[in-house]
Formats: sequence, structure tokens, C-alpha cells
Amino acid sequence: MEVSPTGAVGLVLARPARLLGVEPFFMEFIAGIEERLAERDLSVLLHVVSDHEAEIAAYRRWAARGLVDATVVVNPVVDDPRPAVLRELGLPAVVVGDDPDLPAVRTDHAGPVAEALGHLLELGHRRIARVTGPSALQHTRARTAALLSGCAQAGVEPVIVEGDYSEEAGAKLTTALLSLPEPPTAILYDNDVMAVAGLAAAASLGVAVPAQLSLVAWDDSTLCRLASPALTTMSVDVHQFGVAVAESVLERIDGVPVTPRWSPTAHYVPRGTTAPSP
Repeated sequence: MEVSPTGAVGLVLARPARLLGVEPFFMEFIAGIEERLAERDLSVLLHVVSDHEAEIAAYRRWAARGLVDATVVVNPVVDDPRPAVLRELGLPAVVVGDDPDLPAVRTDHAGPVAEALGHLLELGHRRIARVTGPSALQHTRARTAALLSGCAQAGVEPVIVEGDYSEEAGAKLTTALLSLPEPPTAILYDNDVMAVAGLAAAASLGVAVPAQLSLVAWDDSTLCRLASPALTTMSVDVHQFGVAVAESVLERIDGVPVTPRWSPTAHYVPRGTTAPSP
């Protein structure tokens, strides 16, 4: 099989570097990509930057120097400038998310949110909150829209607060939610790190989980299973997600039509942090 000229696929993460050390998602995701690329003697060239401007600058350097054969674009945002730049540079790319012009590996956000909400409603919860990721992200907005739609149908008005996937945000926002005059009886988090921090914040306030408060995490990492009690979660096969992205990247490099792909769908895994509403 023909080997790529550079042997590298670029991935730029525009996020605080400190989060990579505590958030398991991207390490599992990259491991899935690497596993599939290794079969073709390819590897991931990872670059961590502070914002999209620095990310675009990295793409321009890579294109000018011929350092990568393709790129993986993650975390699409509203009015995202990156796809247009990559097309201008002629740098083959696969978007992890939705894009009208570039090959993409898409994710169903609405279905899993509806599933999580359905379980909480079945448990009798009516005061429901969600701690989101950054609101500019397409997938954050899609999950928010799904939650608002489902809650409206159930006659429930959720409280939605914005986080940044960090432990600090999870603790601070959970504390603020539990300090409301009518605090939520259930909180759905957009990642595992914020959920684990939320669990600790509840304990520090003397709020019993799950007797007084139910918590649901997103991304079923080891953090969720090792927490005490173990976290109920929307479980995603992140490794297989990375493998699917790598398959699309290889097709892009080979110059053949890219097969439409979807990431593994998140599904509800009940553990020790959910119970009937008090």
C-alpha cells in the first residue's frame, strides 16, 4: 500500500493545555486515530494552541512546509473560519462535526440528550440543570436545543449554565446551582471532569448524591467509574470514534470519495449517582 509522502496527519487543539492532563476524551480519541493510522505507517502531528487564530496560523505553516498530508478539524463553532482557510490552502481535511463543504464525521446529539432527559423525567425530576461546554461550539448548541425541546414537551424549565470542561468550572457552577432558592434535583454535565468536580462540590455542601441530587456525566471515562459513588453517564466509545475519523482521513489522503460516517452514539449507563427525585 502506498505510504503518504509526509507520514503525518495534523490535529490542532485550540484549548487550554492544562485540560489535556485531566480530561481523558482527547487522549482516547487520538489513540483511536493513531491505532488506525499506524497500519499505514502514519502518525498524528498534535499541536495545542490557545485559539482559532493560532490554529489557522499553524495550518498555514503546515501547508507552506508540506508537513502534513491531511488535517482533522475538531470542535466546529458557529461561523467557523477554519474550513474556508483549509480549502484556500488546498490542505485536505476531515471535520469532526457538521460542515456543508468538507468531509465530516457527524454525531447525533439530540438522541442522547433526549435519552438522558427521559431517564431523569422517569425518575420524577422536574428541577433539572445542565452544565454545558463553551456555548460557541456547535455540539454544545445542538445539545442545548435538544434539552430545551424535550423539557418544553415535558413542561419543565431547565437551568442551563456555561462551563469550559474544567474541574474549576464544574465545582463553581455546581455550587452556584445548589445555592439557588430552588436548587435542581438533577444536573446533566457536558463532560466527565465537570461531573466529578460537581460530585465533590455537592459532598462539600452536604448534599447527598443520589438521595438529594442526581448527577449524569458525559463521556464514560475511567474517572466516572472510579468516582464514589460511580457516576451515571452518557457513555461514548471514544476510541472507536477516533478510528472512524482515521478511516475518513485515509480516504481523503487516497483521493477517493469519503464515506459518510457517524460517531458511536452516546447511551445512558445508570450507576450510583441517579435515583428518584426527593
